[in-house]
Order: sequence, then structure tokens, then C-alpha cells
Amino acid sequence: METRLLLLKVQLCPGFGRAARSKIGAYYQQQPQADLNFEQLAQIGQLTPANRKTAGQFWSSAELAINLVRHSRLNFLTYIDAAYPAYLRESYQPPLILFYQGHLSLLQQPILTFVGARRATSYTQAVLSQFIPGLVKAGVVIASGLAAGADRMAHLTTLAAKGQTIAVIGTGLNRYYPAANQALQAKIANVGLVLSEYPLNSPPQRYHFPERNRILAGLCQALCVTEARQHSGSLITANLALQANRNVLAVPGAITQPLSTGCNQLIAAGARPALTVQDLLEELPIR
Repeated sequence: METRLLLLKVQLCPGFGRAARSKIGAYYQQQPQADLNFEQLAQIGQLTPANRKTAGQFWSSAELAINLVRHSRLNFLTYIDAAYPAYLRESYQPPLILFYQGHLSLLQQPILTFVGARRATSYTQAVLSQFIPGLVKAGVVIASGLAAGADRMAHLTTLAAKGQTIAVIGTGLNRYYPAANQALQAKIANVGLVLSEYPLNSPPQRYHFPERNRILAGLCQALCVTEARQHSGSLITANLALQANRNVLAVPGAITQPLSTGCNQLIAAGARPALTVQDLLEELPIR
């Protein structure tokens, strides 16, 4: 089987978890012409006995064969493809497969990820309206997670500024979460880039979003948190970015505002305060 299809089959086969897929991707990065059978893949992926049994039951099934044919017709990147983003490949457990809609060329440009609260206030919108036009003018691509609140604001503000944006979603490409973002997701797929590591029809599972966040953190060169509570998903994403040696910034806020607590704590811990667009630009590889 051709290597890209084999990696796609691994992605689609139950039993091969994220850690196993990451190990298999790293192996094929070094040995791209290797022609491995199931037992060899299971060994490289270090599958547990239970996962090995599950994967073995599906590996030669008609169900997986049909699923493979269906997904092979989609646009997808594998870990070993030249177009796979270099920064993401260097991050923690990078995805073996990325399904996509839109323009892959955006992955080769400077990328800044915005994250923030799903119940973001007008303060986030004001900050984004101040920062994003200057970022767009400098050729920066804006990435976010297409969730409600800050993510949606970041995508819409970028599009309004005639900029380019990447949405990393926690569902299959043919699902929309929240449903109110369906039109926005379709527009980004047309003029920007939508990425997902999940097969078609995958619903929004709770564990998908931390997994999605590691991609947002690994994809960019710098990440900025606009508003965040003390124990929020945005802070988890910021920590993932720090672990991946990305530059992390946070927008300071009033100490009386709960949605500024997380950002103020990040700054106290060493994150750069995002006060002007120049602060953001200085953290990006812009010539």
C-alpha cells in the first residue's frame, strides 16, 4: 500500500491512539519507503494488548476498507508530506493526518494563534479590532479554534480586515460546532484554511478540544490570550505553547475582572504583555 494511504488507514483504525500514531509518523519520517504490516505497526506504536486486539479486529475489515476509500478522496496531509507545517511537526504528539479544506499555502506564512474565553466580552473584540489590522498588513495569518466567543471574534475580525485565517476544529470537516458557525466555517474553507484530525462525521467530543488545542499551540510561532479565567482551556493551550517553545503573550486586564485573571497570571509568570500590535509582531518571524 502506498505510504500516504497506509498512514491514513492507521489514522482511521480504532485502537491506534494519538501516542501510537505519533510514534508511527516519526518512524515513517525516517523510513518513508518502509512497507510495514499490521504487527510491525502495532509494535512501533507500542499498542497495549487491549488496543492491539481492537486494532487487529478492524485492520482487515470491510468497514475500514470502505472508510479508507471514502477518506482517501478528501484533501489530507500526512506527517511525512513536505507541506506538513514544520512547527507542528516539532510539537508534542503532532497529528499523523490533517484533513483540510482551503489553501495550504497559509501554513507557510507567519502564524499567530488567538485564544480566549467562549464568553468573551467586548474587551476581547476591542483588543482584536486594535491588533488584527496591523497583523494582516504585516502578512500574518491568524489561527483560532472556531469556537464561540473569542475564536469567532478573531476569525471574523480577520476576514473583515481582508486577512487570512486558519480554523482548527474539534469535529469532522462535515460537522459544525457550534452550529451557529456553519456559515463562518464554510467561508473560511473557501478563502482561508480549515484543519481537522478527525474523520468525517466525528461529533464534538469533550476530549477533542484539548487535542485540538495542542494543534493550535503547535501550528503557530506565537500565541496570544485575550481573556481567560484562572483555570480555563485557554491557559492550557498557552501552557502547551510554552512547552512547544512558542512565544506566548497575554492581554492584561483589570484585577477585578474574572476573565482577566488568567491573563494577568500568565504575565506574572513571564508571558509578554500584549499592549500594542508591535508587541505581537516582535514575537513573529517577520522579515
